[in-house]
Amino acid sequence: MAVVTQVLRSEWTKIRSVRSTGWTLGVAALVTVALGALISALVRHDFGRLSPHDKRVFDPTFVSFAGTGLGQLAMIVFGVLVVSGEYATGMIRTSLAAVPRRGVLFFAKVTVAALLAVAVSMLTSFAAFATGQSLLGRYGTSLDDPGVLRAVLGGGLYMTLITVFSMAVATMLRSPLLSLGVLMPFFFLISNILANVKVTRKFGAYLPDQAGQHIMRVIPDRDGAPYGPWGGFTIMCLWVAAALVTGYLLLKRRDA
Repeated sequence: MAVVTQVLRSEWTKIRSVRSTGWTLGVAALVTVALGALISALVRHDFGRLSPHDKRVFDPTFVSFAGTGLGQLAMIVFGVLVVSGEYATGMIRTSLAAVPRRGVLFFAKVTVAALLAVAVSMLTSFAAFATGQSLLGRYGTSLDDPGVLRAVLGGGLYMTLITVFSMAVATMLRSPLLSLGVLMPFFFLISNILANVKVTRKFGAYLPDQAGQHIMRVIPDRDGAPYGPWGGFTIMCLWVAAALVTGYLLLKRRDA
């Protein structure tokens, strides 16, 4: 247990000593809150022009999370840099020499980064919600309404899982450029295309981000997904778990 504690402290020292940690997490928070605020203000201005159907399915909570799509990209960068930065500098050899038990090293790195991510993500989620609802005015909602608190907490959990998934992929690929080259297009373009094209929509609904975003909804999405908020969250958790297991197995079997 003492060894695990020491490795956790070591990983915390590594993360906080890297300048990119602060600015990536800061950008994630700023973009998520600012874009959510902008969309909320625009929706309030144009609410009277919405069709009767759109007004019935209007989800003020999810509107305040409109910036999550861009904010998650910064969380992806954070997750990738936490892992692949050591490969890029060659420090991974030193880390593995100091901690020969690779499972302990992998557990510590993921745990420390995930705890930092969940703290920032939760603060960002509540800030985005509060800002968005204030700008929506009479069209907004409150944490006391059914399903709202779950959605706001879900926003923080979603961003955290995106970070952990990115760390797992970076462990598999080892290269920061290759990891970002795979993750950025996938989450920003490919996933959205697959989820919105009629031929691939059923498959796209089970991708990690598409399924996970349902936890942030109070009003069910109109995409006809065969699962609810917790079902979608569970699907995302399975993706993350599979990525972590694969990353660990590759780390254990490969040379540094």
